[in-house]
Amino acid sequence: MKKPTSNRRNFIKKAVGTSLLAGAAPSLLMAGKSKQTFLIKEPENELKKYAANDKVNIAVIGMGIMGFNNLSTSVQIPGVKLVAACDLYTGRLDRTKELYGKDIFTTKDYKEILDRKDVDAVIIATSDHWHDRISIDAMNKGKHVYCEKPMVHKLDEGQAVIDTQAKTKKVFQVGSQSASNLVSHKAKEIYESGAIGQLIMVETYNDRQGGNGAWQYSIPTDASPATVDWDRYLGDAPKVPFDAKRFFRWRNYQDYGTGIAGDLFVHLFTNFHTITGSTGPNRIYASGGLRYWKDGRDVPDLMCSIHDYPATAKHPAFNLQMRVNFVDGGGGGSRVRLVGSEGTITLGWSGLTVERNKTKKAPGYGGWDSFSTFTEAQQKEFEKWYKAEFPPEAPEMLIPEVEYKAPQGYSADISHHTNFYAGIREGKPILEDALFGMRAAGPALCSNLSYFENRIVNWDPEKAKLA
Repeated sequence: MKKPTSNRRNFIKKAVGTSLLAGAAPSLLMAGKSKQTFLIKEPENELKKYAANDKVNIAVIGMGIMGFNNLSTSVQIPGVKLVAACDLYTGRLDRTKELYGKDIFTTKDYKEILDRKDVDAVIIATSDHWHDRISIDAMNKGKHVYCEKPMVHKLDEGQAVIDTQAKTKKVFQVGSQSASNLVSHKAKEIYESGAIGQLIMVETYNDRQGGNGAWQYSIPTDASPATVDWDRYLGDAPKVPFDAKRFFRWRNYQDYGTGIAGDLFVHLFTNFHTITGSTGPNRIYASGGLRYWKDGRDVPDLMCSIHDYPATAKHPAFNLQMRVNFVDGGGGGSRVRLVGSEGTITLGWSGLTVERNKTKKAPGYGGWDSFSTFTEAQQKEFEKWYKAEFPPEAPEMLIPEVEYKAPQGYSADISHHTNFYAGIREGKPILEDALFGMRAAGPALCSNLSYFENRIVNWDPEKAKLA
């Protein structure tokens, strides 16, 4: 991988150039001598260019937490209209009508949605074990698809989704919003400038504290076989008697969900794959356990993983450490941190920080070193040799700590859904298509495989298949 030296110089110049310090850039906010804060410039408002009659009629399949969340985001985009909804719990269909109108068509059979001529696109927000089947059926019926992450429930399901998108040419977007996040794309720009030198490792975590964060979602008092279509819900999962927990808290069970890895590792993979242009790791090992939330679930509440990334044209070989802890007495939090040979990029929800600390070529001597154990005569000889071997380096102005913040009110969710509808209306490239989605889901599902089988898993990131 070539070092983008000129790009790095340009980034440094832009970050600490005299014109910026003089106040020529209106986006600069002075935050003390040791730290500078910049607002990330938002692209032109994509929403304003669509006429209200430039309609995209949508249906939502799966009106749970993410179904309602995705719907409320989508309808903020001009011309996007809800015409139908599907869920297997009667109460959620009733709630859809309460919020969006009594004329909304509702059903418990997603195939009735796909048969409707007035539906242009579907949002799939079901339990994970239905993602591949409904996505494939929808594209084959001529519908564009926005599918919640992870794209698939099992590793062997991904290729069929990728092939169906390629065959049907339908717009397909996986719902992990960091692929469209303004902060991630600013981090990508900085990373590609070479500002942090050679990428060595990535540290990332997404910890939580509390019942809702650990998927102990509320269960309605009227949950029963009379209000829930249990047999349809099970699909290809093992046949078991009705259990409200398995329906409303499905993430806790391997039969329907993908646990920590499928819910949260996928977001983290999506984020730094967007930043680095990586296609994924080739060697994965995960560990963890069920430490606290022993409520009948069969997935861990703590998972740590190590991922080896091979060198590509986009990046050198590096390592990734990833963690999710649902029992974080510190209150929870998340971070993605790229560690390079000359600095770091640290991302939060709404901003990032760049710090530079260039490693000197000379190793130095003295202090916590063997130098003081030499004889006085040898110390003098060593100093003479050292100065000849490592002449003084030319002084270099390092960037102080620089912070970039997204504009107030910015929504990565809006950006991601806007990308989906721009793909439908204008044929714009989709940022998280089926192949990208599988390259994020695959390593996450490999983490599950490693955890449950207690072994290292080898993955082919280019083909998005087990190696």
